[in-house]
Amino acid sequence: MNSSITTLTKHYNSAVAGLRHFEGLGPLALRLFLVPVFWMAGTKKWENFDSTVEWFGNPDWGLGLPMPLVLAFLATWTEILGAVALLLGVAVRWLAVPLMFTMLVAAATVHWDYGWQAIADPGAPFANERVMESAEKLDRAKSILREHGNYDWLTSSGNIVVLNSGIEFAITYFIMCLMLLFSGGGRYVSGDYWIGRALNKGTANT
Repeated sequence: MNSSITTLTKHYNSAVAGLRHFEGLGPLALRLFLVPVFWMAGTKKWENFDSTVEWFGNPDWGLGLPMPLVLAFLATWTEILGAVALLLGVAVRWLAVPLMFTMLVAAATVHWDYGWQAIADPGAPFANERVMESAEKLDRAKSILREHGNYDWLTSSGNIVVLNSGIEFAITYFIMCLMLLFSGGGRYVSGDYWIGRALNKGTANT
């Protein structure tokens, strides 16, 4: 019995050791997932920069933040440069920090009042009063569309839902960036890995 356990343990450890050559795939997947998220968010802010600044600063229909021009500029270029860095796998740990900060600010200033859920689903965990009330409104909207609209055509590209705009996505992206802060861009699959390897090689040759 002990012999079988020892053999299985050796095989397991050998298999795990072999996986180290593929450990970069996890960080690579996170990076590639986040690239379009941050690129689209950043470029959209840049294309409508004046409106973004107004939204950042206006206390009535916007965020009411101080120094809106500075904060809008920093948020915009953090997301754009962060997307490029993630795509290339360069300065991943360095850029993960401001990206995490941006997501925390977004969660606190834009999404916090709406609770957790990004899409309202009364049957899901963390459904607040706003989400629970959305079910009746969604049913009513669907009823109106079935009676007065081409419902099959309207839903042919996907179900009609209520956007709750909670903190779910912002916190998810924060956690993904947190993972990249600790893992880096990934072995074999990031610019950081090859730059570090070249620098270490150069140091060893001096």
